[in-house]
Amino acid sequence: MRTLPPVSGTVILDIDGTLVDSNYHHALAWWRAFRQSDVVLPLWRIHRSIGMGGEKLVPALVGEDREAEIGDAVRDAEAILYFELMREVVPFAGARELISTLKEREATVVLASSAKEFEVEHYLDLLEARELADAWTSSADVTNTKPEPDLVSVALEKAGGGDAVMIGDSVFDCEAARRLDVPAVGLLSGGFSREELGEAGAATVLDSLETLMEEIEDTPLGAILRA
Repeated sequence: MRTLPPVSGTVILDIDGTLVDSNYHHALAWWRAFRQSDVVLPLWRIHRSIGMGGEKLVPALVGEDREAEIGDAVRDAEAILYFELMREVVPFAGARELISTLKEREATVVLASSAKEFEVEHYLDLLEARELADAWTSSADVTNTKPEPDLVSVALEKAGGGDAVMIGDSVFDCEAARRLDVPAVGLLSGGFSREELGEAGAATVLDSLETLMEEIEDTPLGAILRA
């Protein structure tokens, strides 16, 4: 196995859809939550909004008037429904290996998520990442969720600043990073296309974490390698 040079900066890793295969579980939970409020939406439309925070997702799908009527009820229901599905979520191949490799290369690793705290806690255990990651975030850390850049800003603060690269799976990840001039690597694991991720700001788009590991030197991570 070849020895890779160390990293001098921060790697901000999205969790849902990037490290764990959860996007479609979330889409189903939101579909069921909306249905409890007598709103039936095509699943594909819900999927297109996965990556937003719940306070943005509901009005994006049903409008501001319906948000005022049912928004809180839908979000509360989704939390319960996703909790029931969460046990079926598994890490993507290479997820923990990537975190471990980045730490071996002396990167500061922040797991950046605007998910609820109980979800983030579950993912940390699922990935066995508590002793690896330098820091992590949850919905408690931000007021405005993606595509607003707040989450990326908080992750940078937790890392102590410096050069950084964002790795995510959604157009919202890439747009949030772009707003702070943080280079982004987009992964196809979230269900967004290569073209969409590129238009949202991804400098590189790859199909999986395993491909990222193989081509890491040719991604924006290469720009923060020590000389």
